[in-house]
Amino acid sequence: MCSLGVLKSIMFIVNGAICLVGNAIVGVGVWVMRHSSSLLGFLDHIEDAPEELRQLGNVGILLIGLGTVLTLMGFLGCCGAIKESRCMLLTFFIIILIIFIAEVAGAIVLLVFQPLVGKFFAEVGGKVVQSIERDYGTSDGLTTFWDTTMEELKCCGYYNYTDFEKSPFVTEKSRYPIECCKDDVDCTAAAAAAATADIDGCFPKLVTLIEDNAGVVGAVALGVCAVEIAAMVVAMILYNKAGKK
Repeated sequence: MCSLGVLKSIMFIVNGAICLVGNAIVGVGVWVMRHSSSLLGFLDHIEDAPEELRQLGNVGILLIGLGTVLTLMGFLGCCGAIKESRCMLLTFFIIILIIFIAEVAGAIVLLVFQPLVGKFFAEVGGKVVQSIERDYGTSDGLTTFWDTTMEELKCCGYYNYTDFEKSPFVTEKSRYPIECCKDDVDCTAAAAAAATADIDGCFPKLVTLIEDNAGVVGAVALGVCAVEIAAMVVAMILYNKAGKK
C-alpha cells in the first residue's frame, strides 16, 4: 500500500501533467482559431452550406475553454492533496469525470462527422470555383479571403490556377494572383506563368494539413484520457485515506 506522502507526490506529478495537457489543448485551440478562416471561411460564399458545418468554427473556442479548465483543475488537485481536503478532492474527481465524459462524447461526434466533412469539402468544389469565377477581383470580401488563404497555405485556387481563368481579376488584368506564381516566375505572363509555377490547390493542401495533424491530435487525446484516469484514481485513494483520519 502506498504511503500518504507517495500518493501526494503522485498527485503532484499527475496534476502537473494535467496542467501541461491543458496548455497543449489551449495551443491546439489557438491553432484551430488561427486557421479556421482558411478551413471554413469559404463557406460564407456558398449559398447551400449546412449550418451544422459552420459550427465547426467554434471548435477552437471549445478547445481553449477545455484546456483552461484542465489547467485550473490541475491547481485544484494540488491544493486538495496538500490540504487533504475531502471536499476539494471530491470536487476535483467529479469535474475531471465530467470533462472525461465530454471528451469521449466529442471524440465520437468527430468520428461520426469526419467522413461527412471530407465528402462535403469535395462536393462543394464546383460551387467554390463558381464563386471565384464570379466574384474574385470584384468582391472585396471574397478576394481578401482567398488572398489570405492562399498566402497562409501557400496554395493557388481551390483545385489549381485554372479556377481563376474566368474570374474578373484574370479577364480584366490578364494576370493571375501572385500566390499562383513562384518568386522567380512573372505572374503577368498569365496562364503560362501559373502553369509553369504549378502551385498546389488549397483543397489538396487542406486535406494534407488535416492528415498531417490527425496523429498529433490523436496522441494529445490519448494523453489527456490517460492523465485524467490516473488523476481520478489517485484522487479517490487520497479521498478515502483522508476520510480515515
